[in-house]
Amino acid sequence: MRPAPLLLWLLFGWTLVGVLASIGMLPLTAWLAYGGVLACVILIDAWRLQRAPSPALQREVVPVVPLGLDMVVRLRLQSAEKARRTVDVHDLHPGGWPMRGLPHRLQLAPETHYAFEYALTPDERGPAIFAGCHMRVHSAWRLWTQRRTLEVVNTVRVYPNFAPLAKMAGLTVELASHTIGARLQRRRGEGTEFQELRDYRVGDSMRKIDWKATARMGHFISREYREERNQQIVLLLDCGRRMLAKDGAISHFDHVLNASLSLAYIAMREGDAVGLLACTGHTQRWLPPQRDSGGMDLLLGTGYDLQATSAPTDYLAAASALQQRQRRRALVILVTNVRDEDDSELALAVTLLAQRHLVLVTSLREQAVEQAAQHAGDSLEGAIRSASAMHYLAGRERMHDDLNRRGVMTLDVECAQLSGALIERYLRLKRENRL
Repeated sequence: MRPAPLLLWLLFGWTLVGVLASIGMLPLTAWLAYGGVLACVILIDAWRLQRAPSPALQREVVPVVPLGLDMVVRLRLQSAEKARRTVDVHDLHPGGWPMRGLPHRLQLAPETHYAFEYALTPDERGPAIFAGCHMRVHSAWRLWTQRRTLEVVNTVRVYPNFAPLAKMAGLTVELASHTIGARLQRRRGEGTEFQELRDYRVGDSMRKIDWKATARMGHFISREYREERNQQIVLLLDCGRRMLAKDGAISHFDHVLNASLSLAYIAMREGDAVGLLACTGHTQRWLPPQRDSGGMDLLLGTGYDLQATSAPTDYLAAASALQQRQRRRALVILVTNVRDEDDSELALAVTLLAQRHLVLVTSLREQAVEQAAQHAGDSLEGAIRSASAMHYLAGRERMHDDLNRRGVMTLDVECAQLSGALIERYLRLKRENRL
């Protein structure tokens, strides 16, 4: 319990009366009377505050929120007193998140409830805890304040930003791909699975004509095919220290997760199954290929709390683990940051994977390195930095060329283009029947 500003001013007044009494301007009895009345008022107000019950509190918060988007938290307070009470509220939200709307002062009327909202922006994935709520309760006569903590605990899970997936829900695969940035036009009549019969169009191959349907309908009927379904894609994610780099507000690893979700959504819409193997050093997290809407939920639940760490990535261990767990041929998409120092280990890992699977190595480019290579400046330090960046980029290029010579597909993109590039390459491979 702490004295409020009003109490301090009253004590200052009592001191001033004492000074005046000491120099004979006021009688001593005035000072004693002032002090006696003030002491009674202080004690009564403190006693009433100590006995006053805390307001009941409920926190309304969604259990799953996307990374980087504003979320709204609603607090409801119920007064149990028969007197009006002033309360300052500060919720114990996850530390470090940008917040607007706290602390909040409110006047609780007798036996009524009050609700207000504040906004948070999650800046880190994984589970987050609202540990309680701090209140500063003011006494009835505004002489004391008391800090109380209400044990109201809520847990939320911060997922990768799944808002783009909601926007794609009502779109076709082609339109959904375009919204992400993929620029692959659908080519009708290709694929390996029969889809439907349709009227003949100029330019259709004679092999596409269904002669029995043509004889029955009296005009040419063509067969329409679609790409083969029920194939499998495995996302092999690097959770090592290279994914800690940032381009913009979020890390490379968060960009990778967002792009992986977009690709998984498109692939499941195409009828394929998507799995996940995340590797950090010798530790892996595995989800077998899943399909349909339930598979998307499993993928989100498996990867939402993954974090990049400072440990180096063991590519060979990850490839060996995937070979043991994924027996059926699949498109394996390794998302990492290729460097020339990975030459031997990464080559061995992708060679092992290529024995059974179709492998695509996706390498993220760092904007800071690109900018350093392009802008040398006028100083010696700038020239050295630019030369180092150019040497680094040349080594990456040699590594990509080496992988291509080994028959491994590569994709070298910036984070901003990752989602569109992955989906475009996936759809192209699918329509070329390479899966």
